[in-house]
Amino acid sequence: MKLFADTALLEQILEHNTDDITGFTTNPSLMRKAGVENYAEYAKKILGHITNKPVSFEVLADELPEMTRQAREIASWGKNVYVKIPVTNTKGESTAPIISELSNEGIKLNVTAIFTLNQTDEVINALNPETPSVISIFAGRIANAGIDPMPIMAEAVEMCKTAQPKAEVLWASAREAFNVKQAEECGCHIITLPPSLIKATKNFGKDLTQFSLETVEMFYQDAMAADFVV
Repeated sequence: MKLFADTALLEQILEHNTDDITGFTTNPSLMRKAGVENYAEYAKKILGHITNKPVSFEVLADELPEMTRQAREIASWGKNVYVKIPVTNTKGESTAPIISELSNEGIKLNVTAIFTLNQTDEVINALNPETPSVISIFAGRIANAGIDPMPIMAEAVEMCKTAQPKAEVLWASAREAFNVKQAEECGCHIITLPPSLIKATKNFGKDLTQFSLETVEMFYQDAMAADFVV
């Protein structure tokens, strides 16, 4: 399973441009949090450093014709660019028509904000099977709704096997490092993690007694550094 880094901070992107990280995802919220002022300029700056790994940039529009125009523009920024298209706009209108149009043009898409198998099926039917694509299902947010995302993710992988051999199912909105294990169990092709969770995966395989001791030491050191008294 591929591991992508989910961040818009250039310093974090450069830090995680290692053999372990095989791609990068961004979104407008991450761009805003990073203090980006010129979207296109900043994206091209990232692409100046990341030339041989997929990087996803999202369209900003809400109307489908403008989404389409922006998608073509974003795709022109680099051969390794995947254009993020939300599965619907803010009005709940399906973007399947423009997904089909763009995918048939050979534009690599990362269809995002997918929550249901019905949405997944609609996207699978819209994509051109000859064009590489990513289907981003927000497993973490599904879990936040009190629903186990694993059956949804596993079924999505099965749905893609024959209909979309070049589509990759991505476990999005991860909430903990253990999601890596869950995504692998479901057969997901990709999981994208923020840097904090990438760091947390370094604990995989650690002795739990030792991990307990390190945690106690952390609490103690922080209490001493803060000069807390009781």
